[in-house]
Amino acid sequence: MTMKTTCCTRRLYHAIFLFLAVFALIFVLRRMDILQFHPKVNATIIIPRVSPHHIVNRNFCTFQPLSLQDALEERLILDSIAWPETPLLPSPISLEQTTDPAHSTFTILPGRKGGQWHVGDQLEVMIQTFDFQGRPKKSGGDFITARLHNRKLEAGVAGQVVDHLNGSYSAVFSLLWKGDAQVEVTLVHPSEAVTVLNRLNREQPDRTYFKSLYRSGSFSETTICNVCLRPTQQLLCNYTDLRTGEPWFCYKPKNLSCDTRINHFRVAFKQNIISKEEKLFQSAVNLKVPIQATGPSNVAGLPKEHGQLKVNSSSVTGPSGYYYQGVWRALGGTTVSQFNSSAITQCLKGKAVHMYGDSTVRQWFEFLNAVLPGLKEFDLHNRKPVGPFMSLDYENNILVTYRCHGPPIHWITIPTRELRYIANELDDLNAGPNTVVVLSIWAHITTYPMEIYIRRLQSIRRAVVRLLDTNPGTMVIIRTANSRALSLQVSLTNSDWYSLQCDKVLKAMFKGLNVHLIDAWEMTLAHHLPHDIHPPPPIIRNMMNCLFSYICPQKHG
Repeated sequence: MTMKTTCCTRRLYHAIFLFLAVFALIFVLRRMDILQFHPKVNATIIIPRVSPHHIVNRNFCTFQPLSLQDALEERLILDSIAWPETPLLPSPISLEQTTDPAHSTFTILPGRKGGQWHVGDQLEVMIQTFDFQGRPKKSGGDFITARLHNRKLEAGVAGQVVDHLNGSYSAVFSLLWKGDAQVEVTLVHPSEAVTVLNRLNREQPDRTYFKSLYRSGSFSETTICNVCLRPTQQLLCNYTDLRTGEPWFCYKPKNLSCDTRINHFRVAFKQNIISKEEKLFQSAVNLKVPIQATGPSNVAGLPKEHGQLKVNSSSVTGPSGYYYQGVWRALGGTTVSQFNSSAITQCLKGKAVHMYGDSTVRQWFEFLNAVLPGLKEFDLHNRKPVGPFMSLDYENNILVTYRCHGPPIHWITIPTRELRYIANELDDLNAGPNTVVVLSIWAHITTYPMEIYIRRLQSIRRAVVRLLDTNPGTMVIIRTANSRALSLQVSLTNSDWYSLQCDKVLKAMFKGLNVHLIDAWEMTLAHHLPHDIHPPPPIIRNMMNCLFSYICPQKHG
């Protein structure tokens, strides 16, 4: 989904002025030795300090200094994904003035040929939001998704949603198949809920917190750890990675040294929302609830007209692909072929496939183990789901590995020796023309300020560039974020709204590089199956066919 945001000259000048002012302040402070940006040695003790880069209520998050180029890129990306302004919440919280999907409606606008639509046309839908009292909303910022689908044909495509900032929205669809096409519009979050989600990441980036166990002989202690730790009288152990600059801290144990840390694990999630804000996240009320049509909700797609020109819209970008007969068809890129077990084996013969990231890419590792009879997992005696894992097909010389990304990682106990950052793994990889690298990192970083995700991706991108410079035959494939089922607690930590921001940043970060993206966002949004953090098998198979089609493109007559 894309949201239309204003980007005027005044805003650009303001951003440049703010950037130069902050840079000048940092320069002066450094000359005065007030700020020190010397890298810390792993497992030393430091006192928490305020980041000079962000004068907001995130001063317990530590940000590494950026180069001018990276800082400008960060600013431009943040501006490009800026969400429309959302309303202040009423006090006390009441649903009366908030967006109500039951009162809101959508209408299919007449086509350019009156009531007829042909394959290749663009279908536009006007959405009008209302509050719980039936009054039209006057501001934007609602999180709305849309898709066009036909269950009988197993066809579906994601719509592009445009916010007109006045309570009305447009959804634009590419009509890509002949036959019935049903419009589906969903309110994922009202704008008032987005206000809460935005505030939580700004003020409570530590609401998901972690611990580490320290042990020396018979003595052991446990302390809290995170990217962002609130200042206390306790000293900190600084585990900032020396190569990537990725920050990680733990409160220092009282009686043990920082270098006695042996593991990492997630403890809990703190649901620190204001009284009655949970009303904004109610299933069947205002959380992923369909919006109904005022008239027909479907159109009949006629065959493409002879000589018909493709209709382009200046306000939205087209879809990355669509489903037809249950098969994903990519648009504007590599043709997606269908691979059975034998074809997959032939495609991967003589290749090493290295997967790095979260459990959404571990699904792909598990898929290969399940469908390839010759691929056998080698028991490295590592705990599920942590890994790392390795599978081998000796006869066909296929190697497949999986390793999770570095902290934050929301899993069971992970030994500190297995806390590896993707950028470092790529730098140490013995790659070549038969090497495939697959990356997926987003689901564990959604509770933090977006700057932390941007900097993680900048670090990974630099490593990808180094890898491709030294090993130009290596193939890099990146899996984007996807939608999931939402509840109150899931919304406050892993809402689709957070995932969408990550999806936009990731696509912007790797644009123009010699890498391939598999658009998990649109592939889950366009499919009729329920959303899940781990998409169901039919979607995974389509993703894997995209992967194999990049690795082994087929020639089509």
